[in-house]
Amino acid sequence: MSELTRYSISDNLKRIVSGENETVFRLLESRFCVEIQTRLPGLHIRPLKNADMTGVLSVLDQLKMGARNGEVLTANDVERLLGPNAQEYGEAIPDTPIFRNRFGIAVAAKTPAQAELVKAVEKNDIIFAKGPAGTGKTFLAVTLAVASLERHEAERICLVRPAVEAGESLGFLPGDLKEKIAPYLRPIHDSLSELLPAEKLRRYEEAGAIEVAPLAYMRGRTLKRAFIILDEAQNTTMAQMKMFLTRLGPYSKAIITGDTSQVDLAKGETSGLMHAMKILKGIKGIAQVEFTATDVLRHHLVKDILLAYEQKDKKK
Repeated sequence: MSELTRYSISDNLKRIVSGENETVFRLLESRFCVEIQTRLPGLHIRPLKNADMTGVLSVLDQLKMGARNGEVLTANDVERLLGPNAQEYGEAIPDTPIFRNRFGIAVAAKTPAQAELVKAVEKNDIIFAKGPAGTGKTFLAVTLAVASLERHEAERICLVRPAVEAGESLGFLPGDLKEKIAPYLRPIHDSLSELLPAEKLRRYEEAGAIEVAPLAYMRGRTLKRAFIILDEAQNTTMAQMKMFLTRLGPYSKAIITGDTSQVDLAKGETSGLMHAMKILKGIKGIAQVEFTATDVLRHHLVKDILLAYEQKDKKK
């Protein structure tokens, strides 16, 4: 019988960390091939076949530290932070962490397309990443940008989105400009919040080292020593895309992400993403990475749904 390892944790923190009906512990059992017993004081962990004791103990340390600081994570939060098991995608996926998030959990490429994006960023200054939702394009791009900032390779990060999918018409929305654009920038803020502690993120934003803004704010600027991300780029016009691409200054990089199956521009308007990828293909220093439904990291049914739609579109 495998030897039990006792993990020290107070009953109060154990209740917080375990999640509703101990769903967090069940997730850790499945992910790290262990059995977690909770009845006695502390936790008693039994390794099973192919157990990763170092991994589960490291995650428990981070969860306990977070609980002490008031961070309460659900099983869904933990699953998202851990990501899927990289073994599903074969040995070609690098296991070198790009960055460690605010809980100390390593963020690395999880699929072949993600690994390709990481390599493309190392060798190019402009990278187009096209593919369906749920493939981790935006989160990985933000992770690469934050890692670059933390290593002092970039002096600032600019995270940009079209403020309104159909053309940045903000006037009809309630509130001041900040309140109007907040819902459209929320996904980027969520990614930043997963990666950086709240206080550190606040300091970066106050110092101007991290800027999250609508695309219209880029007009007339030259961004030097910056890591720039344009998200939801399928909803830019050709003029907007040209304006964005020409903001790039010395020692800067840009990642442009989008899903060409979800263009919300006015009827007859050509997507700036599709147009740019077509005319800029083959230029040295510009790379294009294609994500597909097989790279989806959300619920397993999302992958099946996307494949079904793709097959339907091919029959038209």
